[in-house]
Amino acid sequence: MDLREILHSYKKGDLNEDEVLKLLKMDHLEKIDQNVKLDVLRMERTGFPEIIFAQSKPKEVLGQLIEKYLKSRDTILISRLQEEQYQVIKDYQVQNPNFKVQINKKGKIACIFKPRTNTPIKGKIGIITAGTSDIMVAEEIKTIAEAMDCEVMTAYDVGIAGFHRIFQPLKDMIEQDVDVIVVAAGMEGTLPSVVSALIDIPVIGVPTSNGYGYKGKGEAALSTMLQSCAPGLSVVNIDNGVGAAASAILIAKGAHKHEIK
Repeated sequence: MDLREILHSYKKGDLNEDEVLKLLKMDHLEKIDQNVKLDVLRMERTGFPEIIFAQSKPKEVLGQLIEKYLKSRDTILISRLQEEQYQVIKDYQVQNPNFKVQINKKGKIACIFKPRTNTPIKGKIGIITAGTSDIMVAEEIKTIAEAMDCEVMTAYDVGIAGFHRIFQPLKDMIEQDVDVIVVAAGMEGTLPSVVSALIDIPVIGVPTSNGYGYKGKGEAALSTMLQSCAPGLSVVNIDNGVGAAASAILIAKGAHKHEIK
């Protein structure tokens, strides 16, 4: 049943309001050409806007996706952007000046959105990286969290190679009452377990594809995090900043659910 049929049935009285809402929240996919589908109701179902994975997409297809989605929505995120794709984002803003663009080249991610006023903060998230090589994933998480109205604190390059570095930023985050901390680490991936063992709030570990030789593309870090004996540590897949951000946002918003109006 498409949108027109749903509205027609509601007008005739064949569907009540709850039934209409249920149908609208189902997987309603809008086609672009014949081989690309766009989920235009993700925000209503999950609370998250569409996130386009730009890697390997031709510039023309990326432009179509952005244009089609933003005809009916106010926010879209584009992740894993390649250098030649940034111009597509800039061109869209020139042609649509009512939208703003935030580009984070460190995180290879962009957000296109209509400005809003008086938007309440919906939780606070800490982001920590073991090394500077992990910053790309951290910045991806940061951009997504801020787009979803969360406040973000960051501490980069505080891994266990210099173990003393973690204590001050961790103390600062606890003092600022963060709801959840995301820790990105490559190599052997120990830092998320250490952080989780020191605090009493949820920690999300993100193994990154940084390291040497055997199992050095994130596999060793993933194995370490999965085998952690520290309580309160959850783990996403290698380099999965989007998944980590989504989980952190849900935790942060859930912690303030009764405060959000």
